[in-house]
Amino acid sequence: MRHITSAAVTAAVLLTLGGSTMIAAPAAQAAVPFPSIGWQQHNCDYDGNGFDDVLIGAPGATVGGAKAAGYVTVQYSSSSGLSTSRKSVLHQNTSGVPGAAEAGDTFGSAVASGDLDNDGYDDAIVGIPGEDLAGLSDAGGAVVFWGSPSGLHGNDSTWLQDSTRLRAGANFGLAIEAARYFAPDPAAPDADPRDSIALLENDTLLFFTAAPEVAARRLKAVDTGVRARDMSPLGTGGFAFRSLSHGNYNEDSWADLAISGVTTGDQPGIGATQVLHGAPGVEALGDGGTFEGGPAVVSSDFNHDGQDDLAVGDTAVGSPVGGSVSVYLGQGDLSGLDPTPAQTWTQDSPGVPGTAEAGDRWGAELSSGDTDGDGRPDLAIGAPGEDVGSVSDAGAVWTLRGAPGGLTATGARSFDQNSAGVPGAAEPSDHWGGQVRLIDADEDGLFGLLAAAPGENTDDGFVWVIPASSSGLITRGSWTFDGASLGAPVANGRFGAAIDE
Repeated sequence: MRHITSAAVTAAVLLTLGGSTMIAAPAAQAAVPFPSIGWQQHNCDYDGNGFDDVLIGAPGATVGGAKAAGYVTVQYSSSSGLSTSRKSVLHQNTSGVPGAAEAGDTFGSAVASGDLDNDGYDDAIVGIPGEDLAGLSDAGGAVVFWGSPSGLHGNDSTWLQDSTRLRAGANFGLAIEAARYFAPDPAAPDADPRDSIALLENDTLLFFTAAPEVAARRLKAVDTGVRARDMSPLGTGGFAFRSLSHGNYNEDSWADLAISGVTTGDQPGIGATQVLHGAPGVEALGDGGTFEGGPAVVSSDFNHDGQDDLAVGDTAVGSPVGGSVSVYLGQGDLSGLDPTPAQTWTQDSPGVPGTAEAGDRWGAELSSGDTDGDGRPDLAIGAPGEDVGSVSDAGAVWTLRGAPGGLTATGARSFDQNSAGVPGAAEPSDHWGGQVRLIDADEDGLFGLLAAAPGENTDDGFVWVIPASSSGLITRGSWTFDGASLGAPVANGRFGAAIDE
């Protein structure tokens, strides 16, 4: 693996959060191990019926005549699985949603879910990084849609923005992740187990929650922000945030956060990932270390030891040809992730189908779930730049199977639009696999694949459903849907550009 000059960000580089110093916790055996939350807890049941729903963004869509205003769709699952019949379409022209659909807003560029008010219904957070505010272009915003027995609606939605540091080009809402990183009231950490929001701008990480003394749906920023400059690898001059994932890497009772991005400045474009350990109070969040690779991340218990691990997709400058995926394992104590990857995979790894080629972007998208029902999480890997035969950037998806010691190439598979049983055909710039998600929509213990091609039909976008079986993903019974299937606008929508993990 390549190394950043002068070393990557280490625990010796202290991070500041709201004026407090974050230092890595000493290694010690956890008194009560906290189980994996990375792949078994998707937090996306908006109607509370016990089945995972699907939240999809189409940030390029025209809404009310405004190009690239964007929308999101929600598909509500049941014992019959995923369908296109019971659904919601939400945007800024939906009644009750703050603001209005405007050209270039890109509503739905990022999506996330969590139970923010601890009412048993998961809530959805939608990023709008292109939103103009107070005359400032692309300052960005976000909207929270609150879960209910009938799902998500606009009439009680909540607006979020960076009120203390509103800036042009900040792109607030660039990436979002919700989990229990800290307690709303550190003095009573077990009194209110609601989730909080971690939200990225280009150069700042912000947390939002409701203070314990106010209504749970009155969210506010709870810190002054973690600046990207504080996470910048030594000697590179800067850092640009790109993606988030949460898991429990250090066996305590709090979710941890992985923040991935690329360097700027003297050595631009190199992938790196910083981990923050959860704590009872936001001011006590700890430095969980920095890891090579990015900007794609997903958390899961890959070696099946009850503690979450971190998979990092490296498609940035200096990555192996075509891209790679490295797995960092939890060390079984409060110290968190081992700084040395236990596994690094490429298309040239033995047993992995295909050949690594420049521009494949293998590892640009990641998702985890159990595709064969053996109780071990597998990994889906998107390569939206993969050429299929002579078709450039058609895109493809791989799966690596889970095994007792971690991921294995035994039974590894690859899929594209030219695979037998997959609807459609590979076309230039489809970017199939630009988003991937493994989901058990009918709760039968088998996670099928959602593979999005945001570039399909000249950027209209489509999503493929690949079923799962006891032998893993199978193409028999595969089907597709797009915005039109859900009663939403189609042209240039880039439907599937974001899918909640």
